[in-house]
Amino acid sequence: MNFLRGVMGGPSAGPQPSGADTIQKLCDRVASSTLLDDRRDAVRALKSLSKKYRLEVGIQAMEHLIHVLQTDRSDSEIIGYALDTLYNVISNDLEEEEQEENSAKQVDDLGSQFTEIFIKQQENVTLLLTLVEEFDFHVRWPGVKLLTSLLKQQGPQVQQIILVSPMGVSRLMDLLADSREVIRNDGVLLLQQLTKSNAAIQKIVAFENAFERLLDIITEEGNSDGGIVVEDCLLLLQNLLKNNNSNQNFFKEGSYIQRMKPWFEVGDDNCGWSAQKVTNLHLMLQLVRVLVSPTNPPGATSSCQKAMFHCGLLQQLCTILMATGVPADILTETINTVSEVIRGCQTNQDYFASVNAPSNPPRPAIVVLLMSMVNERQPFVLRCAVLYCFQCFLYKNQKGQGEIVSTLLPSTIDATGNSVSAGQLLCGGLFSTDSLSNWCAAVALAHALQENATLKEQLLRVQLATSIGNPPVSLLQQCTNILSQGSKVQTRVGLLMLLCTWLSNCSIAVTHFLHNPANVPFLTGQIAENLGEEEQLVQGLCALLLGISIYYNDNSLENYRKEKLKQLIEKRIGRENFIEKLGFISKHELYSRAAQKPQPSFSSPDHMMFDHEFTKLVKELEGVISKAIYKSSEEDKKEEEVKKTLEQHDNIVTHYKKVIREQDQELEELKLRVNTLTSQNEQLQTTVTQQVSQIQQHKDQYNLLKVQLGKDTQHHNSHSDTFQVNGIQTEEVSKLKEELEDWKNKHEMLQGQLREKNSVIEKLNSSQLEMDATDQCSQTSKSGGLEHSNELQKELEMLRSQIQLQSAEISKLQMENQKLQVMNATANPVLGDSGATAATSSEREGRLEQEIKELKSQVKALSEEKESLKQHLDSSSSTVAILEDEKSKLQREVAESKKEQDDLLVLLADQDQKMSALKMKLKDLGVPVEDEDDIESGDQGDEDEDGDEEEQD
Repeated sequence: MNFLRGVMGGPSAGPQPSGADTIQKLCDRVASSTLLDDRRDAVRALKSLSKKYRLEVGIQAMEHLIHVLQTDRSDSEIIGYALDTLYNVISNDLEEEEQEENSAKQVDDLGSQFTEIFIKQQENVTLLLTLVEEFDFHVRWPGVKLLTSLLKQQGPQVQQIILVSPMGVSRLMDLLADSREVIRNDGVLLLQQLTKSNAAIQKIVAFENAFERLLDIITEEGNSDGGIVVEDCLLLLQNLLKNNNSNQNFFKEGSYIQRMKPWFEVGDDNCGWSAQKVTNLHLMLQLVRVLVSPTNPPGATSSCQKAMFHCGLLQQLCTILMATGVPADILTETINTVSEVIRGCQTNQDYFASVNAPSNPPRPAIVVLLMSMVNERQPFVLRCAVLYCFQCFLYKNQKGQGEIVSTLLPSTIDATGNSVSAGQLLCGGLFSTDSLSNWCAAVALAHALQENATLKEQLLRVQLATSIGNPPVSLLQQCTNILSQGSKVQTRVGLLMLLCTWLSNCSIAVTHFLHNPANVPFLTGQIAENLGEEEQLVQGLCALLLGISIYYNDNSLENYRKEKLKQLIEKRIGRENFIEKLGFISKHELYSRAAQKPQPSFSSPDHMMFDHEFTKLVKELEGVISKAIYKSSEEDKKEEEVKKTLEQHDNIVTHYKKVIREQDQELEELKLRVNTLTSQNEQLQTTVTQQVSQIQQHKDQYNLLKVQLGKDTQHHNSHSDTFQVNGIQTEEVSKLKEELEDWKNKHEMLQGQLREKNSVIEKLNSSQLEMDATDQCSQTSKSGGLEHSNELQKELEMLRSQIQLQSAEISKLQMENQKLQVMNATANPVLGDSGATAATSSEREGRLEQEIKELKSQVKALSEEKESLKQHLDSSSSTVAILEDEKSKLQREVAESKKEQDDLLVLLADQDQKMSALKMKLKDLGVPVEDEDDIESGDQGDEDEDGDEEEQD
């Protein structure tokens, strides 16, 4: 202790020791002192010096501090001092004074070097994990901070050590359950560092119930109104879910998406949001986007989109979208989030189309968003977000595309002008003076036409009024007029992308475009000129548009046939020059950026040139246009002839397939009817089984009655009593005999009906065997019918055997009735002595009468069940008759179809010979033959049919 007093600044007459000397003496004291108090005081002194003399303490004391952690675990105080000292040495969180003295690079290097020394022995990290398990606050909290600092300095190495450590990750998950908020919050920060860029650890943490615990913390802290703890939890959730399909699926299957809905509940008063709330809500929206990102597998994204709709999360996001007073950056991120929640999901897209803004009168949300997109006073990022939302709304949504285009057609335009439509906003943006509005409107309209040839043709009907007194012009013509007026590059690029999308795969639109005599000279003039670097992009798009006009040209205009356009390119531009200009598009830097992801993300409006979907179109058409330019007229003619021949062949094959498909449908109907009969027979079998059990019960009751009757005869001395009892019994037995005779007759009728049904089914089997020879497809289905019929026959055999058993039982009952009659006959001679003992036997008589009534009721119920069985058999017989009639009709139809197939096969043989000759000619000319696989598959099908007919013959 005297030593420490001198070290810690007590007055001394001699010279003061330097910091390094003091640290060395403290280290010696830690290593050599036998008293725990001395070692504890020395470690506390090292802690106080570790911030100012970080390098010296780290070099001299680290080994001794690690040794303390290993040997003095029983004393939590010295362990806490040692952990704090190591944290000060390894952590780069220095004070401002130290940051002024040392550069940031030197600080980073120092922390990284000390971390590398510490984790060189993996046992040190394992020891630290063990200390983190301690409940003592003075041990656990500094342990968590030290481990977090290690992960910040050498993340991948420390992650690997923790991953291979037994229960390493599970130990750290317990921090989230700690009741002390300081440790819990620092535990969240530790798990953030632990889960960075490590999918294996992310999966372990997720399956350790991390989602449940983190969502509970967010709820406890007040959702978006919470503090920085909510932000830390959201960052950890992003680490666990981003680019991790397994965790995303686990999150969805665990119904955690439903728990996200309360996050986005906003009140009517949205003024004065705190910066922390804005940050929290921004991270919450990003977390939703992680689950529905277009880069995720389509199946996973679709299931998350459906879950968000069913739990009301999409509805809540749309409420924020239409709310007032929402900060601009939150509104922008909400629009992007809604975009990806509805992208490619028809249900969500339909709901979004029905959302109205809270205005008077109400306007569709799409219209309100488009008004922001074409308004040049709105922020650039907001306009990009609205464009992305509109693109996602139309993605794989032909219904939505039709609704947008319909607002431009003459029959649907509101003549009163009271309401503005989406189509009118797009046209207004397309022809405004703002180049960014021109580009956004052109791209939005192009998405309304994406992969929809019908709408491309309908859009040709749109007429625009340019000025008072002038006749209206078509939308296509107005686009080309603005293009030729030499507007800004961004405007021309947008219009050219719209025209390329419009004309691709639509010959009618190409014809309308070429019908204007000024369009082709303008394009060739633009391509042929040697312009600056900025104009090269426009030249490339002009070349693409001219190439589309050639590739999708149906030669309906004599002056602009394919061959003439190619000659014009050869004379005015040159083929090599044309291909070079066409290649300017894909070589452009902005093209590469746009091709990376669907969301428009541009640093400035000037960089807004290409759309993601348009890059796909360029990639698809660039190669085929280059080939089309070099083809000669003879090759084009031969290619057209081959296409026509192939179309004819395809039509014949399609007709043949249609005939076979109809036959397959008829056979499926027959199989369904056979299945129905099978189910009916199963019901009949069940009914018979129930009746057999009921007959057995009646038999048992009858035997009991007979035994009781015998006892009464033996013990009764009164002949008058015997007369009364036997008189009643004789009457009842006669009735039973009549009813049993009726049963026997009914069973005989049922046996006859079953024999008739068996014969009908045998006829069906024979007819099915005849049908087997029609074709290979019908063979398989008919064999299935045979199997059903065989099963049906086996079931009928079982029914017959059961009925025979019932007949045997009925005969036994008849024998017993005869015995009872004999007993009655022997009892009749003694009827004269009537009298005195009637009162003693009245009780037995009443009991016997009650049992006989019960037997009658049971026999009546059995007869009713037999009647229902008869009705079932009648219905099945009628069904069999109907089926037999339909079988005969099917036989006649199959015979007719066989004749048609023979004629078709003759035609196919001729077509195949012609096709072979044409293919040989084309191969000699070096022209590749398209749809060869389809032709081969069709020929193979014909050969199979020929083989089947030969086997039938």
